[in-house]
Amino acid sequence: MQRKTFIRSTLALVAATLMAPLLVQAQAVKLTLGHGSAPDNPRHVAALKFAEVAKARSGGRIDVQVAPSAQLGDDAAMVTALRTGALDMSANSQGAVSSAVPEYAAYGMPFLFSTPEQAFQLLDGPLGKELADKSAAKGMVVLGYWDNGIRHMTNSKHAIAKVADMKGLKMRTPPDAVLVDIMQALGAEAQQIKFAELYVALQQGVVDGQENPLVNFHASKLYEVQKHLTLTSHMFQMTPLLISKRSWDRLGEADRKALTEAAAEATALQRKLSSEADARLLDDLKAKGVQVSNVDKVEFARATVKVQEKWLAGPIGPYVKKVVEATR
Repeated sequence: MQRKTFIRSTLALVAATLMAPLLVQAQAVKLTLGHGSAPDNPRHVAALKFAEVAKARSGGRIDVQVAPSAQLGDDAAMVTALRTGALDMSANSQGAVSSAVPEYAAYGMPFLFSTPEQAFQLLDGPLGKELADKSAAKGMVVLGYWDNGIRHMTNSKHAIAKVADMKGLKMRTPPDAVLVDIMQALGAEAQQIKFAELYVALQQGVVDGQENPLVNFHASKLYEVQKHLTLTSHMFQMTPLLISKRSWDRLGEADRKALTEAAAEATALQRKLSSEADARLLDDLKAKGVQVSNVDKVEFARATVKVQEKWLAGPIGPYVKKVVEATR
């Protein structure tokens, strides 16, 4: 009897040992994805799509929780959390990520791209791969490059038609060194304010204006406190979809494949939604009483030439040069 009990115990132990890896593999993978945009922004819609596809492709095992509206901190804080592994994923801003990987700033050179599609031709090729390699070296794995739009300016003071109209305006910028350079080159005063605090800052007159793609301006209802919109098209920005390298390294091959496929679908959706938004939103903003004006882009581009020259001469100059030359 004791011998039979011993054999049963031994077999049970062996079975448990053999099953352990399968049980671990079958356990749910929980990931948190944070971003700073409003719930009706294409960034959030695409993040939800990513979570949906990741769950489907993994047979329900991968559970991605999406936290919008800077619930987990502003973009800069989320970049730090990604690099330390405190946050799994983020659809972040070009400017904030460039604080860790300066080469991202190359895509924000003033008046470099007239459409996001021109930028994605580079980002979906060897230059984007090089940028992804640099990101991985800083603890962040690129799953996709999303569209943060062509950026325009708004203010509460007056219409902007020429560079002289920028002089003395207090303009909010995100933590993006290139944007600060652009504002200063145009004669404005740049002030960094968190996006979550921007509405109140504009409402209270802490700053006179701001700049953003139309989709961000509209989704956050900044039109309620900004009545002058100027279609400057001064800068393109991307939204890199990132996963912490620490989180990525813990995943098995099947999970990585599921996330990669989910990212491809979400990236296509996000770019499509962003592309479709501008014309529709511009009409809606006009209907809400926003006064829309245009500028002489040749004059504005001439005034900001020194910004590109500064970055070409800086530490990431070789990469900036490759991006600038590729646009030609």
